Amino acid sequence: MSITNLGSKKPNKIPFALLIIVGLLIIIIANSIFVVSEAERGVLLRFREVVNSNLQPGLHWKLPFIDEVITFDGRVQSVNVLEGDYLTQEKKLLLVDSYAMWRIDDVQRYFTATGGIGQRARERLIPRINESLRNEFGRRTVYEVVAGEREKVMQNVLERVSKAAEDELGVEVLDIRVKKIDLPKTVSEDVYRRMRAERERDAREHRSQGRELAEGIRADADRARRVILAESYRDAQKLRGEGDAEATQIYAKAYNQDQEFFNFYRSLEAYRKSFEGRNNMMILEPDSEFFKYLSSIDGQPTTNKKP
Repeated sequence: MSITNLGSKKPNKIPFALLIIVGLLIIIIANSIFVVSEAERGVLLRFREVVNSNLQPGLHWKLPFIDEVITFDGRVQSVNVLEGDYLTQEKKLLLVDSYAMWRIDDVQRYFTATGGIGQRARERLIPRINESLRNEFGRRTVYEVVAGEREKVMQNVLERVSKAAEDELGVEVLDIRVKKIDLPKTVSEDVYRRMRAERERDAREHRSQGRELAEGIRADADRARRVILAESYRDAQKLRGEGDAEATQIYAKAYNQDQEFFNFYRSLEAYRKSFEGRNNMMILEPDSEFFKYLSSIDGQPTTNKKP
């Protein structure tokens, strides 16, 4: 007699077809959603034709297996221009190393021109920069491109390259700068020798001008000195004359008041001045007019007669 387990049941199994459908749905959804980051720019293609030329950052939908999304780096990028040879107005050869900063401005034009490959954009920018720099350097001297008009040169190059890059590549060139300007070793010494000679010539010219100016200043000073001395001598002589005149008037008044006392006083002044030194020696005759008051006993002048 067989015993049958009536309480046992077969487990439920998910149909294989349902799993396939769910998998397909997941694949379709995964291929229908895409994200554009804030640092990217992108285009949406349908059968290789641009449907949306400016995808904004965020979540987007597309037709799976039909639409294609291509994104590019939307940040500011740089391109280094390899060291190139440029001739200046005076036919001097310069070695110039420069760089440029750029970013995508027109996404559709950029994609059409470069296929979205940044290296292609850089390769097409470099010849434009070289050409503009060569034209600007060729119209200026070494001094002007190095210091005198360097900012103007860079501004002209930027304007010309930026316009061409916008029209052809859809990119905006933000800045172009020269990193280094060197002279070839073969001409460096000649240039330095010429610069040294020019500086020495300028120094000689400045010294000559300085000597000329110094001579003028000395001449003016000597002339002013002579004028001052002449005016001072004139004023001194005038004052001395006025003083002598006044002294003469005083002497005349004193002489008119008492002639004998005036003569006596003047003789005493002469004695004092004559005998004030220690080694003074005078050789005079005894009856000289100079001793008339010395030979007097009562202070009256005596008249000495020669024997």
